[in-house]
Amino acid sequence: MFQFEQARLGHPGQAVFENLTLHIAKGEHVALLGPSGSGKSTLLAALRQQQADRVAWCPQDADLVPMLSVFHNIYMGALDRQHSLINLRNLIWPSRHQKSAIGEIAAQLGLAEKLFTSVDKLSGGQAQRVALGRAIYSQRQVLLADEPVSSVDEHQGLALLKKILGSHPTAVIALHDRSLALQCCSRVIGLRDGVIALDAPCDSLSLADLDALYQ
Repeated sequence: MFQFEQARLGHPGQAVFENLTLHIAKGEHVALLGPSGSGKSTLLAALRQQQADRVAWCPQDADLVPMLSVFHNIYMGALDRQHSLINLRNLIWPSRHQKSAIGEIAAQLGLAEKLFTSVDKLSGGQAQRVALGRAIYSQRQVLLADEPVSSVDEHQGLALLKKILGSHPTAVIALHDRSLALQCCSRVIGLRDGVIALDAPCDSLSLADLDALYQ
């Protein structure tokens, strides 16, 4: 699904990874762990470039359109599935079918009563749920996400993460919660100082193994 062979990744004039070799197979749920500045966001950006037309993207800041409602922001996850005139109609006068389909996703995310509330009136945790709903509604096979549940508590984060992973056969997710990584993913890639410091199946790891990434 994704592969890098001795790749140099980073920003203009600054390399974050000098010699990255990495393969991620279809069907894997991968957690990216590591301290701030270790390269997680850089790697996610490079993964997006490799499969731009196949991935659902869920950024840490949600990246929603603030003046539009929960419904409209979730609907925008699938603009490429329909003709522009149909999209325009649904953005102005949502059809019964679209209200039902998106309303069901919103209900599963605890947003049923906020369906036509503008997202600028939501809390940070609610906004992240909208971003997750948009990714689910995109119906794409691959999910890339950067701290998608950082604004909710651990219990809610576990339920939301399991739900979003259940909608995407392949996923790469940057997380700060090491326990969530072990509970929800099949593989951990640990980054530190622009190199892969750890790459192992989750069932072979403990929290102590992951804590070493941050020491």
